Formats: sequence, structure tokens, C-alpha cells
Amino acid sequence: MRFIYATYNQHCNSIDITAFDNMFLRIDCNKAEDGLKTTPNSQCALNALAIDNSIGYARLALTGEMQDWVNAEDCLDV
Repeated sequence: MRFIYATYNQHCNSIDITAFDNMFLRIDCNKAEDGLKTTPNSQCALNALAIDNSIGYARLALTGEMQDWVNAEDCLDV
């Protein structure tokens, strides 16, 4: 079994992912969010996701589903 740990790095504005098989991945949040169409509410939710659920943020960034998640967050406000 491969364990993965992810944390938000506030100094680099990135998600740092460490796999216990000596692999390290850094996702730059600025680049991951570049080109997204967000509202103030969805941007706040995205920031909270990066800090509180870093592995969830990483999954969205790596699978390309971040815009869909942002759109769903915006629909919740209606």
C-alpha cells in the first residue's frame, strides 16, 4: 500500500504532496487556478479547500476537474 500526505504550503502558495516511497510533488496553486472562472464565493471555497483538504485540491488539479468543482460551488449559492 502506498501512503500519501498533502499539506498547504503558505510560503509558496502550493500543495506539497509526499508519498512514502520517497516521491515529492508540488502543485503551484497560482498555476493550477490560472484560467479558472471564479466568483468571490467560489474563490474563497477554493482557498479553504487548499488549506483544509489539500489532498482533495490536489486531486482536482491533477484530474482537471477544478473548473467543474468551482461551477458546482457557485450553483450552491443560488
